Amino acid sequence: MSKGHRGAGIRSEVHHGRGTCPRCGRMNVKILYEKEIDSKQVKICKVCNATLKNVARKEARMAKAAAAAEAPATEEAQS
Repeated sequence: MSKGHRGAGIRSEVHHGRGTCPRCGRMNVKILYEKEIDSKQVKICKVCNATLKNVARKEARMAKAAAAAEAPATEEAQS
């Protein structure tokens, strides 16, 4: 498993990759994950990165369920 966000991989970063997360405001945490928020590329903390991924995964699941529910309804309308 890659360890790019640990030890030697973050030594070249400013303050060893630590700072204040622009999304949640937590201080002195590793801000190493680049995400596009409000059409700006920003670095966020691990917790915010996981939160954004979970929200996206949940939205995709809901969209898939809505599409699956809509498909039988359109088939019945065509018959």
